[in-house]
Amino acid sequence: MKLPLRGVVPPMVTPLLPNKQLDRRGLKKLIEHLLNGGVHGIFVLGTNGEGPSLGYGTRKELITEACRIVSNRAPVLVGITDTSLEASLEMARYAKTAGADALVVAPPFYFPLSETETVGYLQELAPLLPLPFLVYNIPSCTKVALSVKTIRKAKELGAIGVKDSSGDPVFFRAILKEFKADGDFSVIVGDELFLSTAILNGGHGGVTGGANVFPKFFVELYKASLVKDMDRIAQLRSSLIEIHSTIYSVDDSPTKSIKAIKCCLSLMGICEDFMALPLHRLAPGKRDAVKGFLYQFKHRTNQDFLLCEKP
Repeated sequence: MKLPLRGVVPPMVTPLLPNKQLDRRGLKKLIEHLLNGGVHGIFVLGTNGEGPSLGYGTRKELITEACRIVSNRAPVLVGITDTSLEASLEMARYAKTAGADALVVAPPFYFPLSETETVGYLQELAPLLPLPFLVYNIPSCTKVALSVKTIRKAKELGAIGVKDSSGDPVFFRAILKEFKADGDFSVIVGDELFLSTAILNGGHGGVTGGANVFPKFFVELYKASLVKDMDRIAQLRSSLIEIHSTIYSVDDSPTKSIKAIKCCLSLMGICEDFMALPLHRLAPGKRDAVKGFLYQFKHRTNQDFLLCEKP
């Protein structure tokens, strides 16, 4: 895996069957959809992948199958965040044997942690990890907001990059400034609305949930940002805002975008939209609303994807 890690790395959804077991057929179709769309890596067991809601057997099966299907065509990153150090290490070691390329590590969730406790956890965990790792800042899910100082310490402990999903553009710029001179350290944004801004200001890429559905679209936005094509960026950003205000907004739950993304993939015939408890897929009426918005978006933007169900 070349450093720094760059580009569009979708936080891949986890295709599930009605019995909530892994949908291997859907997984293969999804991975081929992503790779054919030009993505630069795949992140499994993240938030969009419903990682914390999956049993350990399903997580391991997903890692094994994803690595097998990708077959070294792109880096595979595995989220190992858990409530205990031992559980995170077990998943990290399994990822190594399955052929993954890197790990993604957030602080253990449930207990709010002080900065001293967070650094202490990383000091215990990092030397035991069998693969390179990115540190993951997602305070909405962990109750821990990483500071620039903590991220710097993570780098000293071996981190190859940071994924920031704080949603705070001021904090993201502070990370960029801090690590500007560290050529091999990746600064990755987790909020897809900030992708172009991140790249224009020296960031390396984005872990963008919408790339599950529209990989070519997000890769084009990334490439336009690399060459500072401001007119094209403006056009694509307008379409991205449309996705957020329509497709992602048919539901009013905190996980509405995750549900909408899986719904879109179902409508495109890639995988079904069954979700792991406690989440539930969109109700039929909201599915129909997504169908209508997806159909409109396809024809307004000339996006090249199959829509199996027309409104």
